[in-house]
Amino acid sequence: MTTPPPPSARFDAAWKQALAHAGQAAQRFGMDVVVTRDLLGRASLLVDDRAAPLPADAPDVLSASAAFAAATHPFTGLEPVVLGSLLFAPDLFFASSDRTEISASHGSVGSVHALERTVIGTDWTSAPVSAQAPNDEDWDRRDRRVAMYGFKGGVGRSTATAMLARYLADRGRCVLVVDLDLESPGVSNLLESPSGIPRHGIVDHLVEAAVGHGDGLELVARGTALPVRGESNGEVWFAPAGGTPRAGERSDYLAKLNRIYSDLAPLTPGDSPRPFATRLEQAISACENQVAELSRRPDVVLLDCRAGMHDIAAVTLTHLSGLALLFTVDNPSTWEGYRMLFEQWRQRQDHVSDLVERLRVVAAMFNSAGDINRLLALQERAYNLFADTLYEPDSTYISAPDAEDAPHSPIPILFGNDLIGLDPLRSSAWPELPMVEAVYQTFTTTVERLLPSPHPEPS
Repeated sequence: MTTPPPPSARFDAAWKQALAHAGQAAQRFGMDVVVTRDLLGRASLLVDDRAAPLPADAPDVLSASAAFAAATHPFTGLEPVVLGSLLFAPDLFFASSDRTEISASHGSVGSVHALERTVIGTDWTSAPVSAQAPNDEDWDRRDRRVAMYGFKGGVGRSTATAMLARYLADRGRCVLVVDLDLESPGVSNLLESPSGIPRHGIVDHLVEAAVGHGDGLELVARGTALPVRGESNGEVWFAPAGGTPRAGERSDYLAKLNRIYSDLAPLTPGDSPRPFATRLEQAISACENQVAELSRRPDVVLLDCRAGMHDIAAVTLTHLSGLALLFTVDNPSTWEGYRMLFEQWRQRQDHVSDLVERLRVVAAMFNSAGDINRLLALQERAYNLFADTLYEPDSTYISAPDAEDAPHSPIPILFGNDLIGLDPLRSSAWPELPMVEAVYQTFTTTVERLLPSPHPEPS
């Protein structure tokens, strides 16, 4: 008689069981528990028994291990239950900043945290990195960075980025636009002709700095396709995703792109590891430093960010920007996408309130200028999403669904068929067309009010 195979759980069900058993272990042993999940989705329970070591063959330990394996099969780790007292480096798990709290310790019950190991995506919920400010502690870099993001592509984000940059420069600001849509770059072409693209870009910095060779790159250039109006001393600078090699030089963009998303070990023994979030922050800081050296410190840095659930978006929205503009079109797939994103953020209760204050919804390509009811309907859906996911029960926004300054309150960008096919390189005057100015007026003026004041003039 053959032994029947054990019951099996699908990926999501196995993780739900793993978290439930983690809670039971925290209660049974009265110790903190970390439930880990590896690249294949296999889970293990790590029990922090360092203060009171448990025998590995204790009946309670064996029973918990057998029950966990049965509930999570085939997504069970190679060791279902691991005791912290037997680990070589337990702090890698029990003190990791990448843990997500599932439940806090209370009374005699230990805490439960989850620790994921994935190929991409950990930056959606990892702890924020610090913006670097070498030799200038007053340079509030993160507050001056604006993430331009849409869960879905094709919503006019890059054009809006160029229009916002030009508007802010018209008012005397020094603006840097960074093209972070590395798989589909484009905003640089709205700001400068191909011959004016600098020699290197963000991708070049990521691959060169990985081997300690990031100094001396030519990362930024001044955009001339959308000239600043009047007597303003404003400037528009840009950093492309990839540079334009000089005559005779060869550049394999794809070969570089395929090597940039890794977390890296320290370059020299004793230094800190170099996660992708930190490396991207260093690339953006390098661009800001070059603008400061060539002209002055950027007052605003617009980060034109890749759409979708991608590591670039995770790092930019979660870690690097002081304001994140969420481009939204009112359709079910967009709202479902943002719901998935917000539910990821909700896992980090320790910094979700800070994140909420940095978000604003943008009603992109809003094609009914005279129909206020459609805008109100979009606002209602945005409010419901924020209230279900990110707003705390005692948040002031819960009782103010109509508040104009709330994160869910949409900033409209209108849409007209006349916008299709406009080419700034053929007609630099197109931003001054009355139709174009009307489309972006509310957007540009509202975003300007959300930004920090320009840097003071040097004395």
